[in-house]
Amino acid sequence: MPRLLDVANAAGVSLRTASRVLNDDPRVAPDTRQRVRDAINDLSFSPDAMARSLRAGTDTAIGFVVESISDPFFAGVIDAVEQQLSPHGRPVLVASTRRDAARERDVVERMLRRRVAGLLLSPGGGSHAWLDPRVPVVLVDRPAADLAADLVEIDDHRAAFDAVAHLIAHDHQRIAYVGDTPAIATSAARLRGYRDALAAHGIAADEALIRCDSDTSEEAARITAALAGRDRPPTAILSATIRASLGVVPALHAAGRTDIALVAFGDFPMADTLRPAVTVVDHPGHEVGRVAASRLLARLADPALPAERIQVPARVVERGSGELRPRWPAPW
Repeated sequence: MPRLLDVANAAGVSLRTASRVLNDDPRVAPDTRQRVRDAINDLSFSPDAMARSLRAGTDTAIGFVVESISDPFFAGVIDAVEQQLSPHGRPVLVASTRRDAARERDVVERMLRRRVAGLLLSPGGGSHAWLDPRVPVVLVDRPAADLAADLVEIDDHRAAFDAVAHLIAHDHQRIAYVGDTPAIATSAARLRGYRDALAAHGIAADEALIRCDSDTSEEAARITAALAGRDRPPTAILSATIRASLGVVPALHAAGRTDIALVAFGDFPMADTLRPAVTVVDHPGHEVGRVAASRLLARLADPALPAERIQVPARVVERGSGELRPRWPAPW
């Protein structure tokens, strides 16, 4: 098996310089770094991760703790994180919390005991003051209470405001909200955006049309069927999570109410192939993951960087369902 010394000799550099390249030390000149990487590829050199961990006191791996691995948004984030970190020799360890605060803390502490080099975390509710401040952390998609750390997110309030304003621009006033618990920071921001958009256009919110109890797609489907079956149903819906949308869309089709306009928060498979195709708020998981991984690499290189809040742009993507206008005359 080739050794790091063999890599250094092949690249014409010192053993110390080869080691610095292996550890992503920014002090190495780009052309020198490339020579070492070429030598690593030519020799099929694979570093002994365990030995490096013992010497450095930390693993090379990055821990990534998310709400759900199966969620399409987080799946996109994870994919982008792995693509961004892999060229830097940073494997990613992924675990899900299932919205359980105790499980989240247990998973994070297990990763810290393994001495991961850094942590990407999509936190649940509650205080995170227990998190070890010595470990580089980047928060993904949502803030954490009592924790000063880098955060990569979208402006959930603005995105929800724009989605509702889009529906209002197409003559809707009875707009329902289908989302999950506002105990989650992102959900609370989206609900505020919904309310603020109605208020900004002089529309009184109908509390009967606001549902924050669709934690599963099954619950969202049941809620949507009930809303569509009301004597005065909504003429439009803002579906505030992908999980909710996976219940809202089939429920509207099953009820024969695809005339109810819909804007879904976050894209999902086949949303653009339905009739009407689903208008979405583009919640760009790949871009959030790419930026979060890049920020963590920067923090690993310079732990003294001040905490930064980075917002990735989101926009309404028109496909048809969000551009439907209310049926006239109104059926009530």
